[in-house]
Order: sequence, then C-alpha cells, then structure tokens
Amino acid sequence: MSHGAPASEEFTIDELAQRADMTVRNVRAYSGRGLIPPPRLEGRTGYYNQAHLQKLRLVRELLDRGYTLAAVEKAMLSNPSTASSHALDLLQVLDSPGHEEEPEQMSRDALAALAGVGRDDALIDALVEYGLAEHVDDDMVRLLSPTVVRAGAAAVALGLSTTTVMALFPLMRESLSRIADAFVASTVDEIVQPFLDAGMPEGQWPDVVAVVERLIPVASQVTLGIFRRQLGQAIEHELGEKLAELGYGTPEEPVSGS
Repeated sequence: MSHGAPASEEFTIDELAQRADMTVRNVRAYSGRGLIPPPRLEGRTGYYNQAHLQKLRLVRELLDRGYTLAAVEKAMLSNPSTASSHALDLLQVLDSPGHEEEPEQMSRDALAALAGVGRDDALIDALVEYGLAEHVDDDMVRLLSPTVVRAGAAAVALGLSTTTVMALFPLMRESLSRIADAFVASTVDEIVQPFLDAGMPEGQWPDVVAVVERLIPVASQVTLGIFRRQLGQAIEHELGEKLAELGYGTPEEPVSGS
C-alpha cells in the first residue's frame, strides 16, 4: 500500500467506506453496478484511491439531492470519462457561494453585552431555533452565522427590540431565499444546462466552474445595491409621513391621469 503523495494514497474498502461516509455494503453495491471501477488487487485485498472516493462522494451528493439511484447510474455510466472532481466542484460552488463563515464561540453574557441588554436565555433559544447558534453549555454558545448575529445585536443596541429583530430574520431569509433560488435556477438554465447538453466537454469544465463562481459576487452586489436603494426610499417615505402628521410638510400626492 502506498504512503506517498495524497494523489496516490490507497485504502481498503473499509477505509473507503469511512471516508465516503457510507457503509461497506453500499460501496460493494455501487461497485457491482459499475459506478466505481474495480480496485487494484494485491493478493485477495483490493485497494482504492482518490478517484474511487470522488465517484462515491458524487453518488452520495446526487442521492442526497433527491435523484434516484437509477438516474445517478444512468448519468454516471453515460459519462464515464467525466472527472467526478469537476462535478463536485460545480455542486459546491452552487451550494456554498463565497467563503463559509467559521463558527464563533461566545459567552451568553458577552452576546448580551453586544446587544446592550441583560442576559436572555430565551433569545439564545430563538437563535438556536433559527439555526444561527448552538448551545455549548450553560455559559457558552456557538454562533454559526457570526456576521448575522452580530448585526442583529447591533440593531438591538441601536434601539430595536429583540422581538422585532428576531421577527425580521425569517422574513429576510424567506425573501432572500427566493432571490437565491431564482439566480441559481437561471444560472443552471443558461450556463450549466447548455454545457451538459453539449456532453460536458472535458476542456470546458474549468471555464464553467469559474464563470459560475464569478457570477455569485455579482449577484450579491446587485442584491445589496437594490436593498440599499429600497431601504433609503422606505425611510424617506416613512419619515415624510410622520413629519406630515406633525405639520412639517405634506407627502407628495400621486399624479393622477387626466
């Protein structure tokens, strides 16, 4: 068994199953269906490498996305020369745009201090429910989205109630999820699907992955720019209404047709 560079690393079927996060039985089943090539035999022991592992990870990824095993089998056997690493790269770019935040551990008192409020375990429970934090122990929490949590704490420190801030989160998440889904669907339809229809030419894989990766920050910038503009207009309208109520001005009347 080689112990050299990672690219030539080999492992037994038990080690392969562990790395692929599946059972040995499933590995044997996928091997029997031709989804991975035969191992290198040394005596009666088979040795697998990174190519086998990447194919198994691709199988698992596609099954997790809801594809049937028959569909996965058809796709992989129809394109046996396609590098599994390319497909995994593309799926990762579409699933995890940008760099994932590292979780941050913080005491409950420190989090309360950021928001300028007293310690509130109910607030921590709400953060956990929304997938923004995890309980560590009675004193510590792990922030899974530190940027979002810190921004929310800053909003509370500026005067919004914790109830208001927590109510805004699901609203924003739902709206932004629809935008993200629409963007990804358009990207797949206009960039990825034509590439798939062309038979996934090996030489075009890096270009397709790179284009999709570059489109993601563009979409983020457009979304942020539109939100800032809408936020400014909403503030102007709301403050105008309040000032008008106090007699400091009159909101602009809509222009009616003649």
